[in-house]
Amino acid sequence: MAVDPRVLFHEPRVLRFGVTERRLHTVHAAAFGLLLATGFMLYLPFVAQIVSDRPLMKAIHLATAALWLTALLLVVVLGDRAALRGTRREIERLDADDLLFLRRRTRAAGRFNGGQKAHAIVQGGLGVLLTVSGALLWLGERDTALRLPGTIALHDAATLLLAALVAGHVWMVTSRPASLEGIWRGTVPASYAAEHHEKWRPASAAEPATAAGRPAGVGASRIVLAALVTAAGLAAAALLVADVVG
Repeated sequence: MAVDPRVLFHEPRVLRFGVTERRLHTVHAAAFGLLLATGFMLYLPFVAQIVSDRPLMKAIHLATAALWLTALLLVVVLGDRAALRGTRREIERLDADDLLFLRRRTRAAGRFNGGQKAHAIVQGGLGVLLTVSGALLWLGERDTALRLPGTIALHDAATLLLAALVAGHVWMVTSRPASLEGIWRGTVPASYAAEHHEKWRPASAAEPATAAGRPAGVGASRIVLAALVTAAGLAAAALLVADVVG
């Protein structure tokens, strides 16, 4: 049964995702969208003909990959690393209820259900495959000894599989306003948490405007490290663009 959003937002809230988790998600989602769009422009001949500037699309694709990795590192360096470690531990632990959820979608779940955990694990693995295969493809253009058989097929297959996973993920989250609120605002209605994540015990209630979940102050050493990561990422992106269009 549909829930009136006006009623939904008058319910008490609990914090599901902190600022760092949401920023990591935003960076990953934005970069994936651009990488997928430029990748299809390079992969599909009829799209490439419409765009008609393959070197530019390739340059954007490579620069986006470099900046994506840079931004992920920046979120880790400047954000709440304890929260990220906690999230990683939760996702990595598949208990009996999670496995039953994958088969029946009827068992109790914690902050993440079995499907969400499996999605995150598979997406992480595909991200690694895409990064490694993409790097090998770029290196293989400069040294034929690094042209490994099957690299293009691996990169393409990983891209298509990841696109299908993300499409399913987007469809699921947009069909549940409360779930979408969780990644957008960080909070979910207490009733939604109790119904869909009954094993999860939030530490405290939180309103959408709360500052809970924000990382503590960032020290000078982390700022210096972030500056170095930024400089390295921008330099890598610039070199990749120059290599393609120069």
